[in-house]
Amino acid sequence: MEYDEKLARFRQAHLNPFNKEPGPRQHEQRASEEAPEVTSEEALPELPPGEPEFCCTERVMDLGLSEDHFSRPVGLFLASDIQQLRQAIEECKQVILELPEQSEKQKDAVVRLIHLRLKLQELKDPNEDEPNIRVLLEHRFYKEKSKSVKQTCDKCNTIIWGLIQTWYTCTGCCYRCHSKCLNLISKPCVRSKVSHQAEYELNICPETGLDSQDYRCAECRAPISLRGVPSEARQCDYTGQYYCSHCHWNDLAVIPARVVHNWDFEPRKVSRCSMRYLALMVSRPVLRLREINPLLFNYVEGLVEIRKLRQDILLMKPYFITCKEAMEARLLLQLQDRQHFVENDEMYSVQDLLDAHTGRLGCSLTETHTLFAKHIKLDCERCQAKGFVCELCREGDVLFPFDSHTSVCTDCRAVFHRDCYYDNSTTCPKCARLTLRKQSLFQEPGPDVDA
Repeated sequence: MEYDEKLARFRQAHLNPFNKEPGPRQHEQRASEEAPEVTSEEALPELPPGEPEFCCTERVMDLGLSEDHFSRPVGLFLASDIQQLRQAIEECKQVILELPEQSEKQKDAVVRLIHLRLKLQELKDPNEDEPNIRVLLEHRFYKEKSKSVKQTCDKCNTIIWGLIQTWYTCTGCCYRCHSKCLNLISKPCVRSKVSHQAEYELNICPETGLDSQDYRCAECRAPISLRGVPSEARQCDYTGQYYCSHCHWNDLAVIPARVVHNWDFEPRKVSRCSMRYLALMVSRPVLRLREINPLLFNYVEGLVEIRKLRQDILLMKPYFITCKEAMEARLLLQLQDRQHFVENDEMYSVQDLLDAHTGRLGCSLTETHTLFAKHIKLDCERCQAKGFVCELCREGDVLFPFDSHTSVCTDCRAVFHRDCYYDNSTTCPKCARLTLRKQSLFQEPGPDVDA
């Protein structure tokens, strides 16, 4: 019973640990004001002379840390005024600085500080004032709803605390930043560059030196040097230029020039801008390997097989376009992720070369080739009727231009057995007959014998 009375007396004297300690006059004035309201039955009993009084000379320093650390403390969240919460936050900060380092009291004080800041954020309600869409320098920023994912601001290079901060993401280049950093952005969206000028730098690390950049960052123009004073100069392996630590985070990416010339897929350090550009360009077919490096097909055997499969698929395409069953089954959508494969056999993307290096592209194309050939040669009667008969031997099964043992005339697209075609010379007999027919039609009539 005595313990309950002592606890009630203690809590009555310490309702809010952040209130400043009242002086003796304030104690007397508060006692005189509260005296008429307390009846004789509710009056607290006086402590015996030998019992120590419950007094706390360090109300702000204690913060009620001796009680349950995870419950809502009495008096801590009672304040609804933003100014009072800010004052409590400042006092809590001062307490944290004065407490011993790594002590339990300091850790608990940090927890209290977090709760105070969360309460302040709830009262301010900044999310209601921020627009959901912001358009700036061709960036199209959308306000993120996620509160648990921890990201890094691309502008100020600090952590975005989604629980208490508003942040935006560009839908074009995935540029992330705080709402307060939006007006500080000076770099346009990388997707606009991809849309207007979709091409790679095909020189391997074209370095020109720091002097050509006036010893400044290539993006934000901040002073840089190789000595790290005032900021470290970091080279981008894609552009060959130097950047500061805010614009170059040592991100790794595969360099297209090294892939095309050296068949080198080792990731190297690039700037943030180059990383976003390469990520947007990775699936775009802009590499014409026969012109850039024709010897690559002699060095990489997998590319020769892939080129043959792509050529066969292009020969199968006319069958599917004129086949009702193939159009209903949407067979050509098997290559919807690589639409350029049904348009030509010359263009490649960096993703194509990556998959060719790992072997996935060859396996995928082989499966698609088998599926297409099965439809044409076995499943569909219309497609079977469009086959060819060798006009040289007129023997054997029906031939198709994508068969491995056939040859196709480049002029009239007639199909022959490969052995028959090369044994009877390289001249297509069908083309020869057409040539003779044309000559007979346009040949002038000879003189009349009777005359």
